[in-house]
Amino acid sequence: MQKSVLRRLKKEGTPLIDGNIATFVWHGENAPGLVGDFTGWDSGNPVEMVPSGAGVWTYQLALPSDAYIEYGFLMGSKSLTDPNNSHVTSNGMGGHNNFFCMPDYKPSTLAQKTSRIPHGTVTSYSISAEYFIIGKTRKIHLYQPPVKDPVPLMVVWDGQDYLKRVGLNYMLDNLIYEGRIQPLAIAFVDNGGHKSRMVEYACSEATLAFLMTQVLPLANKQLNLININTSPGSYGVAGASMGGLMALYTGARIPQVFGHVLSQSGAFSWAGFDMVVFDLLMHGEPRPLKIWLDVGVYDLTGLLVSNRRMQSMLSLRGYPFQYREYNAGHNYPSWTDDIWRGLEFLYGKA
Repeated sequence: MQKSVLRRLKKEGTPLIDGNIATFVWHGENAPGLVGDFTGWDSGNPVEMVPSGAGVWTYQLALPSDAYIEYGFLMGSKSLTDPNNSHVTSNGMGGHNNFFCMPDYKPSTLAQKTSRIPHGTVTSYSISAEYFIIGKTRKIHLYQPPVKDPVPLMVVWDGQDYLKRVGLNYMLDNLIYEGRIQPLAIAFVDNGGHKSRMVEYACSEATLAFLMTQVLPLANKQLNLININTSPGSYGVAGASMGGLMALYTGARIPQVFGHVLSQSGAFSWAGFDMVVFDLLMHGEPRPLKIWLDVGVYDLTGLLVSNRRMQSMLSLRGYPFQYREYNAGHNYPSWTDDIWRGLEFLYGKA
């Protein structure tokens, strides 16, 4: 087995794929621990690889045929990438993960820039609002679609990531050109860094004040938007993880403006502690919202569970919504592959 594994390792790289089985391989004197989407990235409880010959260690994992998986190794407290897998992606925390795809995985191409179609424009601004945000200024990037008529606005939390890592502006260009959604403007709102966003997106009233007093006036001045007073609830809000929580909270608090919510892997509970968005949507008259929720089957365990609970609660309360689980984890490639579905649900042409 050792020789055959090493031959395949040299030829194919890792992991080795056989049907629905992925075999992780490490060649060395000592085996590292294995972590990834399939372990919840629990560094305190990595998977132990098993000996498969002198200096060869393996671990086999059954996966759905269309899964997208990110992973890495731990040698003690040190994180390592797989030397036999050239496919790496940013982990959003200053490091990198390895990734691989099962045979039936088909990534979306909608975020690719296409030269033959009209493109919207993106203009960046810096807003001073130190009373509402952590830090003195915050960048906002405004996307104006390539149309002349007034359009709805969608606010996107973690704006720099959806702009640079997702390419959401190019996705909008393609979806609009193909007639799959109505034209839509975007306000990409940057976060203030990892620590800041954990505070600002935890159902923060200060963040809502920043949105209503700073972001919306700028967007109304610079973009050709429909009048929210004559079309209440027509604007949208989107985000992932903590941004997904903040998106749903924004809609729950200001549904007369943000009646369309797109939450990806929303962090609705922390360590078993439910965020207030559950209470807002559970009690009182249902708010005039249309909601899209998606989450990965291999997402962080608490997030998967809380999204399933949110789905059940929205169904019980009679909210119009769609919920989708996909075979991937908590990362921007997965959110990129799925967000177009949410955009079509919320703003698709009838």
